[in-house]
Amino acid sequence: MEYHIPVLLKESVDLLAVKQGGIYVDATFGGGGHSREILKRLDGEGALFGFDQDQEAMKNIRESSLFHFLPYNFREMQRMLRFEGVPSVDGVLADLGVSSHQLDEANRGFSYRFDAPLDMRMNRETGPTAADILNKYDAVELHRVLGNYGEVRNAKTLAEALVEARHNKPFALISDLLKICEEKRIGEKTRYLSQVFQALRIEVNDEMGALKALLEQALEVLKPGGRLVVISYHSLEDRLAKHFLKTGRFDGALEQDFYGNIRRPFQLITKKSVEPSKEEIQSNGRARSAKLRAGQKI
Repeated sequence: MEYHIPVLLKESVDLLAVKQGGIYVDATFGGGGHSREILKRLDGEGALFGFDQDQEAMKNIRESSLFHFLPYNFREMQRMLRFEGVPSVDGVLADLGVSSHQLDEANRGFSYRFDAPLDMRMNRETGPTAADILNKYDAVELHRVLGNYGEVRNAKTLAEALVEARHNKPFALISDLLKICEEKRIGEKTRYLSQVFQALRIEVNDEMGALKALLEQALEVLKPGGRLVVISYHSLEDRLAKHFLKTGRFDGALEQDFYGNIRRPFQLITKKSVEPSKEEIQSNGRARSAKLRAGQKI
């Protein structure tokens, strides 16, 4: 089975506008699909830096004198590029979220389809697991996570039930969580569980904090005329990318200078999000929720 089928591959790399001899960043290397396409278009000149904090992604590295793999979370992008002697780049591409490989590996704990330890860490060498969060957060904190990151309709009720349940048995396995979810679930099962697992995964990996860091750093490292391309998979990610590309702020508020001129860090390349074709969704169901946005640094 392929590690990860790249979503919106042609559309995203087209929007990156790769030029021969340019310097680019694949902030989410994963299975290397986007990186391979970028390397083809570099045509023997330039450089590509691939970031991925998941140690298993290293198995997908292809030998190329132009490719440099950096085993770090993309929130370290600017620091590591400076370490590599690269002050600025021509483009940054980020395909956010969890990879197909991570979802399909039972022992990673990302999917409710398997019973396994409640881990969900993209970097398994550091940080709290999903079990740690379920066992240590109080009801208010769990309510925040489930409501904000999963948009779980009965987040408060579920949070209180989770706190009560752990007094009898601490959470360790996915089946422990599923038992409580099934008791408190409202609505369709698959959607409900997907929302709960998404919320925990985002909290475990501080995905919103990492995305904000990536967007801010991309604006810093891109050359004038350089492009930022972001593929997101849920409304929280898409909203951040949309607002930042439009205004340079996460809240989407426009800033004006002393003379009333609106400050825009990017020229929008995509006026609205680009979404996968019906054919792509049929061949890769995980592309269903993808939204692609791109901007060019002014």
